[in-house]
Formats: sequence, structure tokens, C-alpha cells
Amino acid sequence: MPRLFVALPLPEPLREQLSDLAGGIPGARWVPPENYHLTLRFIGETEGWRADELDEALAGIRAKPFALQLAGLDIFEKAGRIHSLHVKAERSEPLAHLQSKVETALQRAGLPPERRRFTPHVTLARTDKAAPDKLISFVQAHNLFRPPPVAVTHFSLFSSRLGKEQAHYEAEVDYLLEGQPDDHRGLAPREAEF
Repeated sequence: MPRLFVALPLPEPLREQLSDLAGGIPGARWVPPENYHLTLRFIGETEGWRADELDEALAGIRAKPFALQLAGLDIFEKAGRIHSLHVKAERSEPLAHLQSKVETALQRAGLPPERRRFTPHVTLARTDKAAPDKLISFVQAHNLFRPPPVAVTHFSLFSSRLGKEQAHYEAEVDYLLEGQPDDHRGLAPREAEF
């Protein structure tokens, strides 16, 4: 049973710029560039029939394309321990609107509300074994990181499967952002087993 999440995939040039930041922190586990994304909503382990219902709910979302701007680095802490390093995404009305539509669609399809506040970001590394002072220095050294904005033309339903070293993420379905009824196209067959 795969774990599912809804996210914005990132174009190759941006993934390359992000991967150029990776390195220089002992103990950090860097996310491979092919796994970079901006999560709109984590779903979790999902039965095949439920995945089909969620797919249908997401297919009904109508939103316009927009520009995504990443800017600066930051950390996430829990119980006083830094657990991840990320690049921040600037908040924008179109991004917030899309995330809200995704949340509403998934709740209507039967998922419980997301408890965490939406904080748009792209995770670069898991850092539970890295020295906090090294992480703080890294954030300060790269805080002016600001790649060119990228056009967001679709969002995707991803599956996550655990591998030996790390999870492997795969976009199962793309949902185009143009507001047309035929903008839903599957990257995998519609009747694919999730």
C-alpha cells in the first residue's frame, strides 16, 4: 500500500540549482534531486479504491497557472532538535489558493483535515544527526539564495515507496492548471493500482 501526497513537481533546471546547495554538513542526509518537490498535502498510506476517489476529487480542481518563487533557507525543529533543512517558498495568493483547493477537495473525499499549518518549502536534507551550529551557519551562508521564479502549470499526486537508502517518489497523475475540463491527464493509467 503506497503512501500518497499531493505536490508541485519542480523543473529540472531548478532541481539542479537546489542540488548545487547540497553538501558540507556532516551527518546530513541530502534529498536526491529527483525527489525535490513542494508538498501541498500529505495523505499517507492509501488503499487502491481510496486512491481512485482522491484522484477524482483532485481532478475537479480548477486553478490558474502561477509563478513560484523560492527564496532563502531555513530549518524545521521539533522538541528543540533540528530535523530538516529546506528552501523556503514565498507565499503568494495563487499558491495559497491552490493549496486550499487541494485541502478542500481531499476533505470532501473523506480525509480528515490537515492539522499542520501549510508552510511552503522544498526539503533539502534530513538533519537529525547534524550539528546545530553547522546547520545555522549553512542557513546564514545561503540565505540570499533566490533562483529565478518558475512557472507552475500543474500539480501531481505522488506515491512514495521505501527503498534501501531512501524513499522513491513517483508522480502518478498530473492535474493541469488551466481550468479546462479535459486538463486531467494520467501519467499512469487511470485504473492503475496505487
